Amino acid sequence: MRHARLILAMLCACLVGVGCSGSEDDRPRIAVIPKGTTHVFWKSVERGARAAGDTRDLHVIWKGPLKENDRAQQIQVLEQFIAQGVDGIVLAPLDHAALVRPVREARQRGISVVIFDSALDGTPGEDFESFVATDNRAGGAMGGEHLSSLMPDGGDVVLLRYLVGSASTDNRESGFLEAITARGDINVLVDNRYGGATAGDSKSEALNLIDSIHKAEGIFCSNEPTTLGMLLALRQEGLAGSIPFVGFDASPPLVAALRAGEIDALVVQNPALMGQLAVEALDDHRRGESVDAVIDTGVVLVTAENIDDPDIAAIVK
Repeated sequence: MRHARLILAMLCACLVGVGCSGSEDDRPRIAVIPKGTTHVFWKSVERGARAAGDTRDLHVIWKGPLKENDRAQQIQVLEQFIAQGVDGIVLAPLDHAALVRPVREARQRGISVVIFDSALDGTPGEDFESFVATDNRAGGAMGGEHLSSLMPDGGDVVLLRYLVGSASTDNRESGFLEAITARGDINVLVDNRYGGATAGDSKSEALNLIDSIHKAEGIFCSNEPTTLGMLLALRQEGLAGSIPFVGFDASPPLVAALRAGEIDALVVQNPALMGQLAVEALDDHRRGESVDAVIDTGVVLVTAENIDDPDIAAIVK
């Protein structure tokens, strides 16, 4: 009998423990859906989103497609969260048009949605609660202006784009082209080729462009995988450091290349702040507080000269 009572007491303790560990289910559930889950950028976004969740006592659920070109999987993840009836969704849409329908469905079911990183067709504050992102056109222009300052008169430039349908990189590429052509004496040699979702894909595409790259006096890439892929291709061809090169986003390999003189500058966002502010904006809306329709998370140009400045170092670490 004593043995039976001991077992019963242990079972009760386990049940109490389960109840305590399940207490997080009583917190509002916020689904954060990135474009992908492998790149350094998204890991930083996750860190900021989870920090906001801890501060606001929210249960942040992080889930997205493995690769940044899997629109169907991102839509499936979004639809799963809608069916589960989460309390809010923070979404970085892989495609500015393809995600409109499920976002509309979420809001029709009373689920608040904040868009971050990359734009979605519609009006912020009306079709979704807020848009939290870098001013990507300004970031692209920043990169173009810096690259043009490194190029000779009459120089040729190669732009390696990212993916069709990605609004954030589309805007960077447009901003870059506007800035680089504003000088009037630079020839855009390539501007219609796409690197793809991984550094490996981008390296292959860069190698396909190697004849044009050999002629170029400037190169621009619009995000982390395209910048890294181009860097790997330049290294393979013995060209790293010999052609002015500006990329977008920061990761340990890209920062190391910047310090080594293989990259001249990186246009850098603040992904941790982006994740934090996106979750906070959603929580504020849930609480009935006023939320700005557009929240700019900022962008900076990082060079070998300023990378050790405290404010810059805090972003690229």
